[in-house]
Amino acid sequence: MGMMEDSMTTERTLGGFLRHRGVSRRAFLKFCSAMASMMALPASSVTALAEALEQARRPSVIWLSFQECTGCTEALTRSNAPSIEGLIFDFISLDYHHTLQAASGAAAEAAREEAMHENDGQYLLLVDGSIPSVKAYSTIAGISNLDMLKEGAAGAAAIIAIGTCAAYGGLPKADPNPTGAMSVEEIVKDRPIVNIPGCPPLPLAITGLIAHYLAMGVMPELDRLGRPLAFYGENIHDRCYRRPFYDRGLFAETFDDEGARRGWCLYKLGCKAPETYNACAQIKWNQGTSFPIQSGHGCIGCSEPNFWDKGGIYDSVAMGQFGSGPKIAVAASLGAVAGAGAAVLARGKKHKTETELDSDD
Repeated sequence: MGMMEDSMTTERTLGGFLRHRGVSRRAFLKFCSAMASMMALPASSVTALAEALEQARRPSVIWLSFQECTGCTEALTRSNAPSIEGLIFDFISLDYHHTLQAASGAAAEAAREEAMHENDGQYLLLVDGSIPSVKAYSTIAGISNLDMLKEGAAGAAAIIAIGTCAAYGGLPKADPNPTGAMSVEEIVKDRPIVNIPGCPPLPLAITGLIAHYLAMGVMPELDRLGRPLAFYGENIHDRCYRRPFYDRGLFAETFDDEGARRGWCLYKLGCKAPETYNACAQIKWNQGTSFPIQSGHGCIGCSEPNFWDKGGIYDSVAMGQFGSGPKIAVAASLGAVAGAGAAVLARGKKHKTETELDSDD
């Protein structure tokens, strides 16, 4: 009996859970090293991070879905499998998620209320989808989204707004915003809120944030828009493998021209990477296989506020309402001039070399 109790106690920690799932100590430490690097923590913190994560207890999580397309849930559940970050999401006690749970109707709402009552002040509240300020537009079990959010937020230790709709209002908030859609932070003012925008967001940004919270007991450093700097600290343009073509002034003019086939910069075809902060270019999707720009389509800026109302998807940044567009347009023009100059210089060197080779013959 004592051995069984010890086993059950160990199983309730993240370390015990991972061992039970066959994760080796070496693999776990490798994950902790990657997590420390990603979160910009010093190398000396890896051991402390590993110890804290090993002893972390299973937290109660309530996931509320409002005006959304289920894309955020789809992205998470269809991400890498099996991976340690995926197992961390398996480890949490997901006590309410009306898309994934087996229960429905009164039983589902009873589970939500029980989880809030038993874990008052300690549970994580995850929210995806915007919240209509006009209550009649969206209800769950007869409860308006607005009232359900306020009720859930009251007892939450922290709130994670998952996806651009929850973080900024997203597509439902686009002009003319008939439902009066609002973001989580526009409604809740007295709880810690972390935004994980994206349409949908990177799954690793969600599980990485949860891992940080489990280990540290606090949320990581955030930018001015409430996003973790670890995932949203740099814009996609600066990390894009097409950046050298931008600097040389080499741009695709259409999606099927020679430049597009050669992988040239997609800036003129509407790529919003210069004004979009996210880790898409580093982490990518489908186990690091690709991301939209690598697939041949420009970034649409989906992790930035109000991206739906900032001009056409295929309009360049300078043509839309992205803040520093004119500067970027000038930079692109200078890049084109520099690129042309470099090309002339290269041709001159090539001609000189060929002439010298001919004279040697």
